[in-house]
Amino acid sequence: MSNPDQDGKIFVGKGAKREFLALPFGNRHGLVTGATGTGKTVTLQTMAEGFSRAGVPVFAADVKGDLSGIAAPGEAKDPFVKRAKDIGFEYETDEFPVVFWDLFGEQGHPIRATVFEMGPLLLSRILDLNDVQEGVINIVFRYADEEFGKVDAANKGLIDIKDLREVLSYLASSEEAKAIAARYGNVAQATVGTVQRQLLVLENQGATKFFGAPALDIHDFMRTGARGRGTINILAADKLMQSPRLYATFLLWLMSEMFEQLPEVGDLDKPKLVFFFDEAHLLFNDAPKALLDKIEQVVRLIRSKGVGVYFVTQNPLDVPDSVLAQLGNRVQHALRAFTPRDQKAVKAAADTFRPNPALDTAAVITELGKGEALVSFLEGNGTPAMVDRALIRPPSARVGPVTAAERAAIIAKSPLKGRYDTAVDPESAYEILQKRRGGGAQAQPAGEATSQGEGGGLVGGLGSVLGGIFGGGAQRRGRMSAGEVMVKQVARTVGSEVGRAIIRGVLGSLKK
Repeated sequence: MSNPDQDGKIFVGKGAKREFLALPFGNRHGLVTGATGTGKTVTLQTMAEGFSRAGVPVFAADVKGDLSGIAAPGEAKDPFVKRAKDIGFEYETDEFPVVFWDLFGEQGHPIRATVFEMGPLLLSRILDLNDVQEGVINIVFRYADEEFGKVDAANKGLIDIKDLREVLSYLASSEEAKAIAARYGNVAQATVGTVQRQLLVLENQGATKFFGAPALDIHDFMRTGARGRGTINILAADKLMQSPRLYATFLLWLMSEMFEQLPEVGDLDKPKLVFFFDEAHLLFNDAPKALLDKIEQVVRLIRSKGVGVYFVTQNPLDVPDSVLAQLGNRVQHALRAFTPRDQKAVKAAADTFRPNPALDTAAVITELGKGEALVSFLEGNGTPAMVDRALIRPPSARVGPVTAAERAAIIAKSPLKGRYDTAVDPESAYEILQKRRGGGAQAQPAGEATSQGEGGGLVGGLGSVLGGIFGGGAQRRGRMSAGEVMVKQVARTVGSEVGRAIIRGVLGSLKK
């Protein structure tokens, strides 16, 4: 038997009995933990391959570069052949449909989000702002919503970092600054200066490539490939890990977008998508309580969208108890107990499992060999199975990274080739406010402007008729005509409708 998976079940390993992850419980989330070098990445790959074989798309962050090998057929190495035989099946290599992604666009298709999609709370976190500075960011989003919402309903003019910079500067130093302060609250130039400096730090980390257009359509993660197998989306995160706050915020944004955009589906025969988040402790480090509460809320509720979330980290103590309680499928590799904190981690890991009278769980955790793990998956009516010791199934694809040439060949054949590879710069807050100041901002090159800035609703229509302030494609003029002044007044009236407040909530879009 070359594939020991069963109907509706993924074969993960074998100890006293075969250990299966039931697909109907695949969206009940999970946790893979263990010390460095104990086999977490191989376990992640084994589980990702199992979901793909079942037709479930997967997203996984490749922190060390090792996971990229899942894009290439495996090799029948002696240790893999022996392990397969030991757990009762014949080892065969296999290959899977893979799409590579990279926030910086260097090792895969670029992933972009607009500033408005990120939302004020996550943006404040990524900038490491205090309460006063975060308040200014909230004013920026409220102002953009009311001022540009009729022109750009999706992103309110906040596409990239230069849009954010321009709105910040305009709120603090334009001729309208006093009127804006009276309407939204004071925006001190010193505070704006601090936020601008934090933006510079973010830009130096490469975030300018992340904020922009075209923005990611999350449905592109949910494709199937040859033989009906789920596409495995691999995010190149080795460089991204040098900016851990950007990495963590990106992952939170991604979960938030899934939560917002996907419909409620209840319990399914198998998940619609499964996420594996490596180095999961970065999601929770220094996070304020309000953010932790919302992470817990997303983890708890996103299962109803058919999405499973699997955290991969060294230590179960890295995950807050409120989130840990939501993770029903567990794989625990070896932990070492050299220090008091290590001993506490071992006890915590042991206590999270359903006890097995035949095992001293805490003792076994310190004795596990490479490729061994304690496992407990949900079964029956969704109750955890008793913890048991098991050898993890060897992956069928390559274990280890692909070469640069192999990666380039896979990207060249990607079904998404050309969709995200070229950035565009539509007319947005920067161009609009530059024109309003009389700054003479240049029009975008032909083919790069989008329809968002060319006649959105009443204001855009008037702009087209009167040579207005919102139309794109023409040379910007230093002074406004009488028609432009009229459009500006109409825009301000329409843009200030009562009730147009952003409740972008935590994680970009959640509404309490």
